[in-house]
Amino acid sequence: MSGARRETGTIPGSASLLWVSVRVLIVTLAACGLLGAQDFSDYKILKIAAGYTFTEGPAWSRDGYLLFSDIPAAKIWKFIPGVEKPELFRADSNGANGNAFDRKGRLYTCEGRGRRLIRMDKKGRVEVLLDRWEGKRLNAPNDVVVRRDGHVYFTDPAFGRAQDTRELDFYGVYHITPKGEAELIARPEGRPNGIGLSPDGRILYVSNTDERRLYAYDLDGKGRASNERVLIEGIDGPPDGIAVDEKGNIYIAANGLAIYSPAGELVHTMELAERPSNCAFGGPDLSILFITARTSVYAVRLGVKGALQY
Repeated sequence: MSGARRETGTIPGSASLLWVSVRVLIVTLAACGLLGAQDFSDYKILKIAAGYTFTEGPAWSRDGYLLFSDIPAAKIWKFIPGVEKPELFRADSNGANGNAFDRKGRLYTCEGRGRRLIRMDKKGRVEVLLDRWEGKRLNAPNDVVVRRDGHVYFTDPAFGRAQDTRELDFYGVYHITPKGEAELIARPEGRPNGIGLSPDGRILYVSNTDERRLYAYDLDGKGRASNERVLIEGIDGPPDGIAVDEKGNIYIAANGLAIYSPAGELVHTMELAERPSNCAFGGPDLSILFITARTSVYAVRLGVKGALQY
């Protein structure tokens, strides 16, 4: 959008995210009562953490903190608003990438190097949900999302060195039921990456890095996917992580943070000092968008809340 103005800054040590002053003008569509394009006329992006190797996997806990991965360092960090520096949450994370919480506060993590999807309960006990498909090891689980009713969805592409050690001859998108039953949803030609859900949990979104597209799938009450379709194509840059707000708008980390309407129309591109890798809503009222971007983590308060998935 032309004429938009943004500011960047750094939250000083021990400053709380509750003090962030961010102004976003929201324009709603009158026809049909649907949310239309958002006019980002004035907002502030704040750097809340820095000095990492490659940040990914932001996930907000209902207990009031943000987790994010540093993939090459094989660590997961915990950021508590109001605390000066993030604290180490998990060392030796097996190359943890995407993270997500469920309604019980359990943490789901895609371990790229471990080539598995795990779940950790609040006492730190780890359960392997899936590490093989038809007897062969997964490629490198990348991103994960959990629906309110406990259905889990994750992507399994292969980037970098993972390409050289593949046992499967395809890239996959998987579904795990609350009973632990796994099924393969899709075998795309390009590599699936980010994953997200519509506010009502009835549509699954998957970004495809190689094709620069966003795919959509309808989900039924049993979590099964159908009606694969391309919702967005021609994304500016290889798309990565995804977030969805309460109005159904889709936020995609690419060359910038591209924001699309539920119909797949580009609303705005948010530019950052570093290329973003992923994003997630959080904060006490879910109105803060946390963005992982290479060596840093950023935050911006928006005039819309994130879609509550747990």
